[in-house]
Amino acid sequence: MQSTMQDAPLLISDIIRHGEWIYADKKIFTVTPEGVNVATFYEVSKRAERLAEALTQLGVQQGDRVATFMWNNQSHMEAYIAIPCMGAVLHTLNIRLFPEQLAYIIQHAEDEIIIVDSSLVPLLAKVRDQMPTVRHIIVNGPETTGLLGETLDYETLVSAQEPGFEWPNLDERSAAIMCYTSGTTGNPKGVVYSHRSTWLHSMASTSANSIGLCEKDRCLLIVPMFHVNAWGAAYTSFFAGTELIMPQMYLQGAPIVKMIRELRPTISLGVPTIWNEVLRAAELDPDVDFSSLRGLLGGGSAVPRSMIETFRDKYGIKMIQGWGMTETSPLAAVSLPPSGSSPELDVDYRVKAGRVVAGVQMRITADDGRVLERDGKTVGEFEIRGPWITASYFGVDDPDKFHDGWLRTGDIGTLDAEGFMVISDRTKDVIKSGGEWISSVEIESTMMGHPAVFEAAVVAVPDEKWQERPLCCVVLRPSETATVEELRAFLAERVAKWWLPERWAFIEAVPKTSVGKFDKKVLRAQYHNDELEIIELS
Repeated sequence: MQSTMQDAPLLISDIIRHGEWIYADKKIFTVTPEGVNVATFYEVSKRAERLAEALTQLGVQQGDRVATFMWNNQSHMEAYIAIPCMGAVLHTLNIRLFPEQLAYIIQHAEDEIIIVDSSLVPLLAKVRDQMPTVRHIIVNGPETTGLLGETLDYETLVSAQEPGFEWPNLDERSAAIMCYTSGTTGNPKGVVYSHRSTWLHSMASTSANSIGLCEKDRCLLIVPMFHVNAWGAAYTSFFAGTELIMPQMYLQGAPIVKMIRELRPTISLGVPTIWNEVLRAAELDPDVDFSSLRGLLGGGSAVPRSMIETFRDKYGIKMIQGWGMTETSPLAAVSLPPSGSSPELDVDYRVKAGRVVAGVQMRITADDGRVLERDGKTVGEFEIRGPWITASYFGVDDPDKFHDGWLRTGDIGTLDAEGFMVISDRTKDVIKSGGEWISSVEIESTMMGHPAVFEAAVVAVPDEKWQERPLCCVVLRPSETATVEELRAFLAERVAKWWLPERWAFIEAVPKTSVGKFDKKVLRAQYHNDELEIIELS
């Protein structure tokens, strides 16, 4: 029997049409050196139509890659709308990559046009001679350096057109957006999102069982728009009527505290390293005001228990932890306590990586591929599948990442009967001491609960007796002091005795990846090159 439902494709252009009509007066705020620029959803959508016409006149056709090298701002949002809705492919370039990686990505994706913020021109200029497929560079903002050679002016192009570009009717499975992994090992790999996957991911982000973005929300979008489509929030905003605050380059603790006080977001998205900076800045700001916030979403790496407790106890803010990756669009799990759970267990649930959201399936497997029990005890590698989970990489064969139709995530941990994930480690970061697992994530999270510790990162180092043992690298808070003996005693009360590191190092800062995660490969290299001052305890 055939259904009689209308077979309408799931397209990003329909998300945008809905937002510009139903939520026409909702606002996008862009923080600038001169103040805050404000535009409505309707105005941004109509400017996106002008941009689409300008790109068409430059020869952009369906399937062509148009890249952005931009901060979170209104113009970037216009590109987010125009490029996929006209049938081209939006390719968000990570502004924090090394020049070699950036050049590789531009060449591999075969980008034809790049839109760049004027403040980022010097960074892009480093690879100007390594862009064989790029025909035009469009600069958003005044460009007087000449570092990129001949360029086009964004505002001139947009203002010269009329709104009314007719979004084409596309195949919902056609490519819409392209994002590359951060390349922590080897070259970055491209993940291509379809209109259909983006539409479904946007809908999932509005569920009260996930992030719950809605018309009542105003979202401070700290996570970069080059990082997995700003965790999907850019499109979910038009889907749900959620206003957006775009911070551009003002991503330090003090300006974020000021934005929260003055622009009154209800929710904000960012990595834990950002929230750590915000907490530090809030302590120094006598006018701190977080009263508008219903919650903060932390993702990209584990959110420490101490951070969740500090935001709750000091500011009355509930932290939500989300889990995902470039390959998962990224929303896959969210750490909301189950209905009816004891208030005493609230933080215990929120410190978990997340609970599997509707629309995706999760399992854990052993090294030999066996599917393991979801008992909250058995440790294995997380595998995932679903309509917004990638099935392959762009232009690269990587069969080891896929298993029987499931994506192998590289995260190790447990899955329980309620669908909660607890991540012990990444496969490349795992510590196996004497044949037993040690969770670097749990040691880090526990260590950052010490009042003198700002950040802590744990890596595996060789050991003659146990094959591997943990090395704990600690960043102390300004004006705070602590000895290794004190830190180890603090840890000894909270983790298994055989987990306790014998090797410690005090460092000025934990190295970060281009998306703000701890870069443990740098710490491992520093250890092997004798660049760390190691303190050993018996």
